[in-house]
Amino acid sequence: MKQEPLLRTFEKFKAQLKKAGLKATAQRLAVHEAMTEIGHASADMVSQWLDENSTTHITVASVYNILTQMAELGIYSYRMSSNNKMYFDVTATGHMHVYDRENHTFRDLMDERLYEDILQRIGSRRFRGYRIEGVDIQFIVRPTRRRP
Repeated sequence: MKQEPLLRTFEKFKAQLKKAGLKATAQRLAVHEAMTEIGHASADMVSQWLDENSTTHITVASVYNILTQMAELGIYSYRMSSNNKMYFDVTATGHMHVYDRENHTFRDLMDERLYEDILQRIGSRRFRGYRIEGVDIQFIVRPTRRRP
């Protein structure tokens, strides 16, 4: 499966919003700017980034609503951490993740060959009563060294 380009430019982001019948408000653009910079983030992280780097002020609840809306539109993806916090991902196309369970951080693992191999192995599997809508591959890790 060929990966689609990331939605990292404002023009592409605005086009996605327009296609969904939404306006490119200052708040949505600010949240997208934060997500573009952070990559994988919770609403709290985006809100903190905005407080430190933007003149647009948005409540954490509004940030969460915008992030959730973008995930529902397929512009972002999302995942739950082991500390029960929702993390959003600016990369919505198929890829894998490395999740650091100790620090609650996600990193993209862009290994197209491995991803394709895994998809091919499960592609013909059937689960009675279910239809496969997607595959979420996540490697759960712990740091091998303590950070200073």
